[in-house]
Amino acid sequence: MDKEKAGDRAEKARRGTGAARERGPGRRLRGAVANKLGTAILSGEFGPGDILSGEIAAAEALDVSRGAYREAIQVLAAKGLVQSRPKTGTRVLPRERWNLLDPEVLAWAFAGTPDARLVRSLFELRLVIEPAAAGFAAQRRTKADIKRMRDALNGMRHHSLATAEGRAADRDFHDALLRATDNDALIVISASIGAAVSWTTQFKQRTRALPRDPIPDHARVLDAIVAGDAEGASEAMRLLVELALKDTKDVMAIPPAGPGPADDI
Repeated sequence: MDKEKAGDRAEKARRGTGAARERGPGRRLRGAVANKLGTAILSGEFGPGDILSGEIAAAEALDVSRGAYREAIQVLAAKGLVQSRPKTGTRVLPRERWNLLDPEVLAWAFAGTPDARLVRSLFELRLVIEPAAAGFAAQRRTKADIKRMRDALNGMRHHSLATAEGRAADRDFHDALLRATDNDALIVISASIGAAVSWTTQFKQRTRALPRDPIPDHARVLDAIVAGDAEGASEAMRLLVELALKDTKDVMAIPPAGPGPADDI
């Protein structure tokens, strides 16, 4: 009897392992469908108010199961991009409902040519948040915070921002700076700020090299933070973001805030 029970347990374990293997590809498939639909929405292929194809037709068109498609829609709904209702179907929600600071949504936005309004909005957000954060970091940083920022800066220098490793180090620098503020609200948005930094930097290099090296700008921010100079750190970070915005002028046009014609940034 004990052997039979042991055999039953072994069989259940084998089945569980198989189910785990099946869930792995399932998650990847759901992610691929969500990525395709999310990119289509962020690129403007589907606009606010548009109704997506029905579940059966969409699943057939994408060559996926209805379950995978349904799960992908749930991912989009959780990010505020769509809303599904019985009989009326799945509708793309108004732009103000979109969670544009979700790192995955930002990835979808930058999969093609990003919306100029979004890029402008990201830089304006950074100008509001990061200079103040740098000032807080100068007042509150610990030795561990300084080490994280210095390690990230060294990674940027070693790999350069032309590489994925260098951009990851850049993201780590901004993440470490926000964590050095010891402000829970700022720490929560560190992933969003990091994603915005990484994607805009990568976008600027799609057609040519960066017009200048922004690493010295980061070094000036770190020097002021290490010195405990809150005002200097804030000003250095403000200049860093403004120069990054200026660099983007060579790549795309960003419309001004409010009504008016598009403006070259």
